[in-house]
Amino acid sequence: MTPDVESLIAFYKSPLGRLSRELIRTQVSALAGDVTGQRLLGLGFATPYLRGALKGAERVLAFMPARQGASSWPREGPSHTVLCDPLEMPLTDASMDMVILVHAFEHVADAEELMRELWRICAPNAHLIIVVPRRRGLWAGFDTNPFGYGEPYSRAQMDRLLRDHSFTPVAWRDCLFLPPIHSGPVLRAARAFERIGRVFGPTFAGAMCVKAKKEQFPAVVRRKRVEKALASPELSPQTARLGS
Repeated sequence: MTPDVESLIAFYKSPLGRLSRELIRTQVSALAGDVTGQRLLGLGFATPYLRGALKGAERVLAFMPARQGASSWPREGPSHTVLCDPLEMPLTDASMDMVILVHAFEHVADAEELMRELWRICAPNAHLIIVVPRRRGLWAGFDTNPFGYGEPYSRAQMDRLLRDHSFTPVAWRDCLFLPPIHSGPVLRAARAFERIGRVFGPTFAGAMCVKAKKEQFPAVVRRKRVEKALASPELSPQTARLGS
């Protein structure tokens, strides 16, 4: 099940959503570094984490999956949002310097095909920054937040997925150590939860952030488009019938 764009917007307007956005954005910004002059893509529902790049980056795009739906962003000026299939993005090869994926990987139908598509659109030495729910984290166990839907990942699973598709992880961050509860005392103690959580390691983290670099050659050849059509019986070639 995939949260729709309206529920995502509503979550990020809530006190818990605003706080989680701040905590995750701190990690994403640290991993991204200086994006001045870069071509930047946000995939999934990454717009809460892209605003800081609008002035410095050469280009900023926000691609949202058709199953999720899209919202116009930013509110001021021309929209940077595109509604598309994340497995067939309307971009030329090697066109992006950085891709930030939030609420994306856990909802995609074919993670390996997404990795092939990301390798295609990424320029040489480009980077991915991926935010996903941790498999054993508290947030993945509650459906009161967007990280409680879809397929959560362990660090070992994400590491293998990246390396198998010619992306090398270069940095890992964990965040969202607070319980995903809309409670005033919990929200006020969020900073304490984050500090204490890092002492005990990633066990209680709700989300995992990883930065990975594109390697020169693809480890897995991308599937041909025609294979998708042939997978549907109604689109398979049929023997012509002879007239009686």
